[in-house]
Formats: sequence, C-alpha cells, structure tokens
Amino acid sequence: MAVTVTRVIPGSPAEEAGFQAGDRLLKVNGNEIGDVLDYQFYSSETEVELEFESGGELQGVIVEKDEYEDLGLEFETYLMDKQHSCTNNCIFCFVDQMPPGMRETLYFKDDDERLSFLFGNYVTLTNLHQREIDRIKRMHISPVNVSVHTTNPDLRREMMGNRFAGEKLDYLRQLAQAGIRLNCQIVLCPGYNDGAELERTMADLGALWPSVSSVSVVPVGLTKYRQGLCQLTPFTPAGAGAVLDQIHRFTDAFLKEHGTRLIYPGDEFFILAGRPLPDSGYYGDFEQLQNGVGMTALLLEEFESELARLEAPVQTSPCDLITGVCAADYIRGMVDALARRVPGLQARVHVIENEYFGGNVTVAGLVTATDIERQAGGKLLSDRVLVPTCMLRHEQDKFLDDVSREALEARLGAKLTLVENDGYGFIQAVLGGNAQ
Repeated sequence: MAVTVTRVIPGSPAEEAGFQAGDRLLKVNGNEIGDVLDYQFYSSETEVELEFESGGELQGVIVEKDEYEDLGLEFETYLMDKQHSCTNNCIFCFVDQMPPGMRETLYFKDDDERLSFLFGNYVTLTNLHQREIDRIKRMHISPVNVSVHTTNPDLRREMMGNRFAGEKLDYLRQLAQAGIRLNCQIVLCPGYNDGAELERTMADLGALWPSVSSVSVVPVGLTKYRQGLCQLTPFTPAGAGAVLDQIHRFTDAFLKEHGTRLIYPGDEFFILAGRPLPDSGYYGDFEQLQNGVGMTALLLEEFESELARLEAPVQTSPCDLITGVCAADYIRGMVDALARRVPGLQARVHVIENEYFGGNVTVAGLVTATDIERQAGGKLLSDRVLVPTCMLRHEQDKFLDDVSREALEARLGAKLTLVENDGYGFIQAVLGGNAQ
C-alpha cells in the first residue's frame, strides 16, 4: 500500500534524503507498508532503503540514521490508515450506556491492536485474523493488552455478542507461546463471569504465566442509560468482599509459588467492600496502572514521602479541590494530613456525585464540568480550583460533556489548575506551588 507524505520534519533524515510533502512512500527495505507498525518496524535499522514516488516518477534512496531514529515523515493519520472499530456487542459496554448529546468521538468504539502496542489500549482480539497474529509474533510486538473477561469460549461469545469471541481465545495462547508479554483485564459482571467462572479464568490465565504478566479485575460500570440493554446489577459491598476473598485465595497461592500475585483487583472493590487499600508493595511493578489499578496506593505513597520532606513554614494560597466519590476519603485524608503540617492551610474538598452518568459511576475520571458547576458553583472557598487531569481528555482542553476548561472557569469565576496523579504535584498544587 502506498501512503502519501503530508509533512517532512525539518532536519530529519527524510528531509536530507530529499523527501517532500506529497511524495508517496511505497516500500521500506523492500517491504510494503500497510500501517504505522510496518513503517516503524522496517525503518528501525541504521540503514534503510526507501522506494517512493515523487512527481510521478519512481525513486529509490538509502538513508543512514541512528537505530530506531524516526525518519521524519508524517502522514494523513498517525496509524496511516483508518482506526479499527469494535465488532462486538458486549453486555457491559460503557459506550452503549452513555448519555446522548456528547461529542461524536466518544461514541466510537475502538478495538485496534496497533493502539494496544502504541498507547496501551485494550483489545479483544476479535478483530484480528491469523495474518495479524503472525505479524505480531514476527515483529515480537510487546506488550499487547487484551480484554479477556472470561476464558470460557461459550460464555465469552455470550458476553461479547460475537460468535467468534470464543475461538479467538486461541490467539491469546499463540501469543503467549511466542513469548509476547500480555497484560489482561476482566470486567466482572455479577451472575455472569464471577464465581466459578472467575476461578476458571484465573487458573487459565495463570497457566500462561509468565507471558501473561498481569491481570486486572474491575467491576462492571453501570450508568442510568441502560434502557433496552442487558439487565445487569452492580456489586454490593458483600459481593465486592467475596470477590476480594476469591481473588486473594488465588493470588496468595500464586505468589507463594511464582513470586508474583499476577491478578490485581481494582481499587473500587476495596472501597465498595469497606476494606483498606493495600500498600504500594502489593502491586508489584504496577503493570495495571493504565487501568487505574493501584493508582490510589501509589499516590498515597508518593504523598507521604513528599510530606515527610516538606519544610515549614510555607506560604500558601486558598484552594478548592474537585474529586469523585470513589477517591473522596483519600483526598480528604491527604488534605487533613497536609493541614496538620502547614498551619493556616485553607483547602476545601468538593466531592462530586456523578449525576451526569448516574448509576454506580463514582470514579473521578468520569466527572463532568456540568456536575462540577452544579455541585461546586457558589460554594468555592477560593478562585483557585484543583482538578485531576484524568477528568479531561488527552488534549487537556475539554471535559467529557464537551465543556472547555475556559467555559467552566467562566461559570465558576475561578481558575482551574490541573493536577497530575502524583504526590509531589498534589502538594505543590494545594500549597499554590510554593512548597519548599
């Protein structure tokens, strides 16, 4: 497949080789280019032969560069072709239960193995064919993040609404046998893949260790927009506790035999069950941080470390903090600990209930500007409002309800400060950037 160059980065190896915008790249080291994975893999060498079309004429050039140095070519899309959409109809799909009127991109269901490798997205493998699996093995692309949910083929077909979902589990085994590192996730739905089915899935994934290097188990998220969808129920506190007990029976034995827990329950299970979160050592290398698993424990550890180093006195400025219900107790605890260390600190925590999505949605990352305005507007202590970065999209300019940072600032009459999920950034932001 020929791909059109839209821009050549100044000073890059490609510019030195004479490439121009509008040229069509045909082959790299004799290999046709289908997408960004082909391009990156075949152009990683120090000497790269490029075949391209320029001004209607076929040309060839050999480019010398550092190993893994980018050639400096840009294309119409990052992936160099269209993003792969999901072909499943999962009973728990969050996109299917989103409110109407949000920006169009939020309703797109991606299931693209290239995004798994490049950005950590999770894929179901149902979109793939043997040729894509063979390419992953040939290129030794790693890690690949896989949404497994269950290793029971019949149940997987039922839960994912795809008649091929069960047989595609063979791809998971092929990748594991090829030594591809796999991070897996299980969205747990009461009455479906919990109980004995969860036991089976944990055992099957454990048998694929060490290629399967981590597994997260997270509770199904249910909004109030489920009309016409499969009837699912949220976990109760007792149910969450039972899941934790079941997982820990497995992980305690696995840790004793292999030196790793392998399987990690989401923070929501501990919070819903009313149990304390484990300390950071519980989560190993935090391989499931992309899923939010262990995020609170890591934040608390970093906070306590930075708090111990904080020198007083400190000049501070008042602030307001925005958080969701799930993390509320931990954020309040951190603010209280900081106040004991810094006399006169003025900081008010606003716990935002998710009225926009409703249901059992409590995580901070799904809090919208609409709910912040309704619940915190008129109650602010200051003109400085701290918001976790996870509440905004990747570009950090808009909330999920398509409200811009600037629009919310105007509505609140305050300036938003984005706070990364780390202890140092938290302390700096609360104190106004004047920590010593």
